[in-house]
Amino acid sequence: MRALLVLALALCPALGEAAVLAAARTLPAGTVITAGDLRAVDGGRAGLSDPSAAIGMQTRITIYEGRPLHASMLQPPRLVNRNQMLRLVFQHGALRIETEGRALDDAAAGDTIRVMNMASRTAVTARVMSDGTAIVAQ
Repeated sequence: MRALLVLALALCPALGEAAVLAAARTLPAGTVITAGDLRAVDGGRAGLSDPSAAIGMQTRITIYEGRPLHASMLQPPRLVNRNQMLRLVFQHGALRIETEGRALDDAAAGDTIRVMNMASRTAVTARVMSDGTAIVAQ
């Protein structure tokens, strides 16, 4: 029975191995992945198999052509880069203050980062919104 199973796996490798996603080209760190950057490869190696888990994500490291993708290699795309100027907003009830700020860290939407208020030269903690503004944490 075991010999039959080994023979079946040798003749039809797709039965024993699931297709995983690999880089179709070398993807430098910071690249936002598109469908054209992926290809399916058969192999016994672990990796992502669902394209929706990779498309739209940003690479943390350089991923070389043919290398299987893992979740640890990807991150949500960065909206704000370190030292980038952005709109800093403080809101409390009806009071809303907007000023210019400088990001002190890289961030994706929803991340909490430090931002320097350019008017007062003080650092505050703020949450990055999907439009790239930073809302001061209260």
